[in-house]
Amino acid sequence: MERLRKQIDFIIEIDKLKDIFRQSVLTGTRRNENDAEHSWHITIMAMLLKEHFIDPEVDLFKAMKMTIIHDLVEIYAGDTFCYDDDGHLDKEFRERESASRLFSILPEDQEREMWELWEEFESRSTSESKFAACLDRMQPLLLNSMTEGHTWKRPEVTKEKILERNSILKDHAPKMWEYINEVIEDSVAKGYILR
Repeated sequence: MERLRKQIDFIIEIDKLKDIFRQSVLTGTRRNENDAEHSWHITIMAMLLKEHFIDPEVDLFKAMKMTIIHDLVEIYAGDTFCYDDDGHLDKEFRERESASRLFSILPEDQEREMWELWEEFESRSTSESKFAACLDRMQPLLLNSMTEGHTWKRPEVTKEKILERNSILKDHAPKMWEYINEVIEDSVAKGYILR
């Protein structure tokens, strides 16, 4: 029963992810997207877009585990806007502290698995982590293109920064890279990206 109690405690604790709001807004309501919605969305994307990833042997299940858990650390660390240079100065520290607090709720073997998945995602050193990172980059780009560049209109966001942030797709998902370049060019033409 102790193992089950720990697992249920973790399940209850991660419900807090639904209350961590991101900078992106939803396409229908313009409400800020929460982390749980983002994680769900990119996990579905993993199922659908695997065929466009350069490594046909990528372990889809492992990549999906990364997409669904990678932002759990934001429960305590909060969301850091991807173009906020100052916010990134202590992001790793905040997220590691959060991971330690959160993952320690679980039984030891599952705590270890969470750490391994999260660290692998952060390292982008395997096919699975690169695939997950491609999806994590592409999803907010799609939301921005459908919401008239909602977060792109901030002063620190430029076309070059958007391309740089999404450049992981160039080598690992070339068709998706080509597609997002079209989306970016269209967004520039429509005035969604200001500079």
